Amino acid sequence: MSLPLTRSSVQNRLLAALPPSDFILLAGLLEPVSLDFGDSLEQSGEAIDAVYFPGPGAASVVASAADGRRMEIGVVGPEGMSGLAIVHGVGVASHDTVVQVPFRALRVRVEDLRTLLADSPSMRAHFLKFAQAFLAQVAQTALSSGLYTIEQRLARWLLMRHDRVDREDIPLTHEFLSAMLGVRRAGITGALRSIERTGAIRARRGGITLRDRAGLAALAGAAYGAAEAEHARILGPAPDMPTP
Repeated sequence: MSLPLTRSSVQNRLLAALPPSDFILLAGLLEPVSLDFGDSLEQSGEAIDAVYFPGPGAASVVASAADGRRMEIGVVGPEGMSGLAIVHGVGVASHDTVVQVPFRALRVRVEDLRTLLADSPSMRAHFLKFAQAFLAQVAQTALSSGLYTIEQRLARWLLMRHDRVDREDIPLTHEFLSAMLGVRRAGITGALRSIERTGAIRARRGGITLRDRAGLAALAGAAYGAAEAEHARILGPAPDMPTP
């Protein structure tokens, strides 16, 4: 028999920061699940049936063009939640959300969450704060895509994963990075080699190990940090998150 959830025991910081009365309301409806690489949390144009609160790990929010090309527009990990459309009163997903770095999560059925949001203005307000912080991240992603080099964008991408996982080694492939950043594979390969020469990372087949976070942040420059600072301003600093 599993022990009751407490705010101090959950690995998702958004849940842990709920007002105590709201956490009690939600805790009894949460179901623990394990999610693997490639698992779908939401699919564009389809009804959302559950909302997930991840532990350490990462899920990519991906936009698709009419010609089938795809690009990551945001990432969610233990700082947040999936299903923001539900918080906004919309039942259908606008984008795909796919697990990138496997994680354990707590899941709630949409019907149950809708009832709680209608009954608790404070819970809705708390989740809307995250929605605003996530919007800042999406805006920074758009800005980075237009203004910064591939090396800077890749450094930002790696830092954002490091913020959300519980290890230095990040599993990924060149093909995946190419799709997520909207850059040809040759460009990703060249950028990885360039960053590796600085000593900030060690690239290997199927993954990347971060060796010098400060050096990687220096390389990313202004591409990284603005969205993270906005998240801290809106929701408060997270003591276990690296400083941008």
